[in-house]
Amino acid sequence: MKTALTIAGSDSGGGAGIQADIKAFSANGVFGMSAITAITAQNTNEVRSVQYVDLKMIQEQIESVFDDIQVDAVKIGMLGNAQITQVVANTLKKYSPKFIVVDPVMVSKGGHYLLEQSAVEALKREIFPLASILTPNIPEAEVLIGATLKTEDDMYLACEQIRSMGVTAVLLKGGHLSGPSNDLFYDGKDFHWLKADRIETKNTHGTGCTLSSAITANLAKGSTLLDAVTLAKCYITTAITHSFPLGSGHGPTNHFYDLYKKSNMIAR
Repeated sequence: MKTALTIAGSDSGGGAGIQADIKAFSANGVFGMSAITAITAQNTNEVRSVQYVDLKMIQEQIESVFDDIQVDAVKIGMLGNAQITQVVANTLKKYSPKFIVVDPVMVSKGGHYLLEQSAVEALKREIFPLASILTPNIPEAEVLIGATLKTEDDMYLACEQIRSMGVTAVLLKGGHLSGPSNDLFYDGKDFHWLKADRIETKNTHGTGCTLSSAITANLAKGSTLLDAVTLAKCYITTAITHSFPLGSGHGPTNHFYDLYKKSNMIAR
């Protein structure tokens, strides 16, 4: 059994954060572990409050996993502030995992800031050089490069600029643009479009967490970067297609659609 560790915040609503990460790990065939950086009180409508976990506890969560269990890949999600970012970076440098997938979580679907502005530079300085792949959406990429992205042509330049910050590869998610939901992968040599029709649904809570965790799982199992993002794109497209109208806001994706389908067939 391959393994993956998520270092991220907890979502009490279960649709994003470590809850989504571990579901996606499991659905993609790896054993999931977690180090919680923050506890959020949230649902499908809002993030009501955030409480950061003690720095020593974050460090010890990560160390306790690495000291006992083989970690085949790491996913980094919500870090929250510069102090947590520094602790996570220092601890991962100690263990040097083979793969680190970074989802630069900055703002929730409801507009709540999940990364302090002062932490953006710390993220670039401390975490990006460790990243096997970075998975920003359009608004996150705009913060990182300080420019507005309006077209798919803009995405090429953004990928190049973000990769120059020290990451090995970039998957720039195009879902915030109009038209098809196409993502652009860049590894420093080649660009590859991962194309998908736009799915008309409001139930997209946790899509970024889920996609990056699926990439992490595929890397843990031995996929190349391009294969990992391709498989993950197929997985998240299915999860969004069959997402849940749960709650009164942005419902979650269906992490276990294939499993539920098989279970229902057996039940019949």
